[in-house]
This record gives sequence, C-alpha cells and structure tokens, in this order.
Amino acid sequence: MRFEHLDLNLLVALDVLLEECHITRAAERLNMTQSATSGVLRRLRSFFNDELLVQVGRKMQPTPYAQELREPVREIMLKIRASIITKHSFDPSTSKRHLRIVSADFAITVLLCDVFRTLQQEAPHLTFEVLSFFHQTENLLERGEADFLIVPERYTVDGHPSELLFVEEHVCVVWKDNTLVGEQMTFEQYMDMGHVTVGFGSSLKLSIEDWLIKQYDVKRRIEVITSDFNTLPQLVVGTQRIATMHQRLARYYAQYLPIRLLPTPVKLPAMREHLQWHRALDNDPLHRWVREKIQTAASDLN
Repeated sequence: MRFEHLDLNLLVALDVLLEECHITRAAERLNMTQSATSGVLRRLRSFFNDELLVQVGRKMQPTPYAQELREPVREIMLKIRASIITKHSFDPSTSKRHLRIVSADFAITVLLCDVFRTLQQEAPHLTFEVLSFFHQTENLLERGEADFLIVPERYTVDGHPSELLFVEEHVCVVWKDNTLVGEQMTFEQYMDMGHVTVGFGSSLKLSIEDWLIKQYDVKRRIEVITSDFNTLPQLVVGTQRIATMHQRLARYYAQYLPIRLLPTPVKLPAMREHLQWHRALDNDPLHRWVREKIQTAASDLN
C-alpha cells in the first residue's frame, strides 16, 4: 500500500533499522536477507532523500534527519498495533505477544512473580522480558521498547499515563546475632554501624544518601555496595552490618534467613511505586488486560 508515494510497508523496516542501526540484526528481526534489507534501506534513502544511516568506523549511525524520524515513526507503529491490529485479534488464551517490563528486582520478588504465575494460567503463550530498572528507563519507554515501567514515582516519565500500585515503607535489617543493637536503635547507633546498600547505574547513586544529606547533613559508613535489593539481607548475615530496605522484601527474606527487622531510627519517606506505559498503548486491549492483572496483584499486597 502506498501513501503519498511511500510504500507503507517500508515504515516497519524503517522503524527496525533506526532502532538497530545494524543491517544484519535488522534483517533477522524482519525475517529478510541482508541483501533484501540493504535494498529496503536504499529505497528509504531515495524516498527521504537522506542517507538515514551512515557508516562511522565499524558502526552505522543515524543522520540528524533520521534522528528526527525515529520518534514519529515509532509512535505511528505503536498506534497501528494498539488501535488497529490487536483490537481485532485479542484473546489472552492464544495471544503470543512478547512484553518487556522495566522493574527493579524488589518489585519482581514481591509483585511480578505472582503476576507471572497468574498469567501463565490465563495466557500461556505470552512471553516476558524484564529489563533493569536503571538502564535508560525514559528512553526505553519513549521509543516503545518497554511495554511497562514499574518504578518509584520520581522515575515516571512525563507525558505518559501511570497509576499508583502500592506504597512501601522501609525497615532496617541485621543478622539475628548482631550484638550492636537490640530491638530498637538510636540514630547515633545507626550512623555508627557499617552499612550495606545498593548502588544504581554507572554514577553509583546510593539508595537514601541524598535524603540523609539533605535532612541531617550526614553520610552513612558504607562498607558494602551491591547491585540489587535482593542481596541486601544476605550480605548482613554473619556480620555486624545493617541494611535499610523495603519492608515487604525484608519480611519475605525473614522467612528464610537468620535476620531481624528493626524500625528505622528516623522516619524515611515512603516509596510510591507506579505502573506506567506508553500513551500510544493506552487502549491496547492486551495492555489493559495485563495492567488489570498487575493492579490486582498489587492490591493483594495490601
């Protein structure tokens, strides 16, 4: 089909080419040969009167004009999928869609494991990919490369719909035989102890340091930095260290590890966990159905 002399089938290829910036990978995704994909790129270059992708060293890079095309082309493809294709073919029991979810490991443990169990029963052919919470979250959503974000409120992306899933408090976790604290602790004890914490991304942003500095002008004595929340309680076992972490996750691990949960010596701000999706997928029947399953699981947490 052509529109204003453009073969609309080429838009699918353009979307993939601009995402991959690699002929071979694009050909694999399009189920085409490399030579056929190169031919498609030549046709696109001719229509747009622009090189679109240029060789820089061993890599292909998008031209400035291709950068401008990337977002509107992706949004068009998302809208076609959401408003035309899926509305006439949605059946959760037979759908073979692949969904990508950005989430911290904390939410995987306390929420998504239950969601995936439910969905396997009701939609056995759906497949899922969980992406790291701190891997270009905003870009993944904007480019339509993530179907859902499950993130704290401050990490939601402007311009896209979101809903509150649940509110999470914090607790302190120590080894059950830790001799430095009893059932309560003072702020001074807390600051004197060695801490285990999570560091995020290449800049190694630490979980609650900004808040402590802003409120009390202090820094914890960090002795161990890990890359995920699930290892925090494991790393205090057999030590005199302390970890500050999500209450639900701490309670989960208290079933299996020799740890004690203590109230934080100061009231830390609660975390408001949100579910977010691309605005073009707001009316996608499958997305609405999966959102409802996630929201139901979240309500069960309370």
